[in-house]
This record gives sequence, C-alpha cells and structure tokens, in this order.
Amino acid sequence: MSRSIFKAVSLFAAIVFLIACSPKLDWRTVQSPQEQYTALFPGKPDKLERRIPYLDQEFLQTLEAVKIDEDIYSVSTIQLPAGQSASLNILISQLQNNLLDRAKASGGDVIVEDAFYKTVDRQRLPTKDYFLDLKGGDNSQQLMRVRWINRMAPNGASCIYQISILHTKSDSPNAKTFFSKEEYENFFSNFAPE
Repeated sequence: MSRSIFKAVSLFAAIVFLIACSPKLDWRTVQSPQEQYTALFPGKPDKLERRIPYLDQEFLQTLEAVKIDEDIYSVSTIQLPAGQSASLNILISQLQNNLLDRAKASGGDVIVEDAFYKTVDRQRLPTKDYFLDLKGGDNSQQLMRVRWINRMAPNGASCIYQISILHTKSDSPNAKTFFSKEEYENFFSNFAPE
C-alpha cells in the first residue's frame, strides 16, 4: 500500500515539475505564403481575414495573432493590387496616425527609433520602431511596440505589414525599456517579408 502511495506521489511530483519547467513561450516559425512573409511567433497564432473599406474600394486584411498572458503578438497584412501606389502612402499614413494620435490623446508617450528588418533573402532594410505608452481613463496603462513595412511584389502589388506587440497590463516606466527584453526582440527580428 505504501509503495503505491509513493508511486502516486512521485508521479504527481514529476508532473508538477514538468509543468513548472515547461516554457511559457513555444516559439515556432510561421510561413504565410499568401501574405508573403515568415515570422517567429511565441505560440500557434489564430488567423482572421476581413475586407476593409477604403475610399471607394475594399482591400483584404489578414491578421495572425497569439495571446500569451498579457501580451498580444500580431502581424497584420493589407494587400493592395497593382496600380494602387497612390493609395499606399496615404493608407500607411492613416494607419500610423490613427495609432499615434490615440496614444497622444490618452496622455501617453510615443518614442520613434530607427531600426532594420531583414527580408527572406537576407537583405537588410531600414524601418522605424514606434514605442507607445497608452493611458486609460481608469489609470490603466498599456504598452505597444509597432513597426510598419511595405513591400512591392514583382507584379506591382503591395503588402503593408503591421508587426506589433501589445502588453495589456503594465507597471513599466516606458515602452522602450519594457520591449527591450529578448522575448520581444525575437518577434521583431525574426519577421521577414519576401
């Protein structure tokens, strides 16, 4: 009898130990051939598609996202058909301004920093990272790091990528310090459009 109790307690202790030692982040490479990128997500992302109206037309927007504790890792792709280059710069500007204006209107801060990203073929190109501190009316704080990248396909079509992490519960003094951790940097440095 005591031997079976010992086995049961040992098995229970082993299970607890394995659960405690299992990593919170389960990094996996996600390839999205239709959206033309490869990304490293900290878990299996969910994928949503929708059509977004813009002026007198609609564009396809795809979102792949995963929530780990208080963090939401996401890649949003908007595809513009060939011949829409005039809409490209206006649409990127609107996406940026909507988010940046929201941060400023909440009383938060925005820090912009030069950065680089690599394409699938290892070309290194400049971009900008935006670190946002979003304040809530109930003294809550959310932090966000976001990057926008646009890429032209050989056929003249364009993809606008918004790579972001939103941290929903923060006690950190600022977004730049908070998102300097390796787990967040991995997500940004391992996103590669074609």
